[in-house]
Amino acid sequence: MSRPRAVILDVDGTLIDTNDAHAHAWVEVCHEFGHDVPFGKVREMIGMGGDRVLPGLTGLLEESEVGQEMKERRGTIFRERYLPSCQPFPCARELLERFRDDGLQLVVATSASKDDMAALLEAAGVADLVDAKTSSSDADNSKPSPDIVQAALQNAGCDPSEAIMLGDTPYDVEASGRAGVRCVALRCGGWDDDALSAAVAIYQDPADLLAHYDSSPFAGNH
Repeated sequence: MSRPRAVILDVDGTLIDTNDAHAHAWVEVCHEFGHDVPFGKVREMIGMGGDRVLPGLTGLLEESEVGQEMKERRGTIFRERYLPSCQPFPCARELLERFRDDGLQLVVATSASKDDMAALLEAAGVADLVDAKTSSSDADNSKPSPDIVQAALQNAGCDPSEAIMLGDTPYDVEASGRAGVRCVALRCGGWDDDALSAAVAIYQDPADLLAHYDSSPFAGNH
């Protein structure tokens, strides 16, 4: 395969260590609204959008009045209580700089809200490197539906064969696959190789991918 023209980037669990933080924020907001949910149940859903997580945990639809209140409150809890202590994964910025040096367009495709996405990119220290941003508001259905990946492709102006997605969850792998895009997966989001097995390559974290960049799909090998 030739070198891609664009990299479609997930953020949570891929560039910055936030998956546990998102799960804790969901547990807290559910408790505030009278729904006691176990952390483990929430954690395995992180990577999908709120339109899937909220009904999965509470039976409420995100577009309902209470659903909207919970969505906004969850975002506030995450950004105020948890995000300030979240750290980028080692070499996250350096990896994106390598992509840029190779002439690859960087397009974010995240299930996060626009507010969360902006805060996440700043916290990850990569906001200035991203060419285009696609959030939950740009797709009718969140991952593992392909909508967000397809919107990112449109932003990048490239065909599915010309892009590679970098993600950390089975939902990233499935969403990209359904959009016809290869996915490179990272374990740092908390999933093992079995869960990520449909990816074309798996690395531990951004530092591991950067160390093996020249033999990776991003260099046109695979």
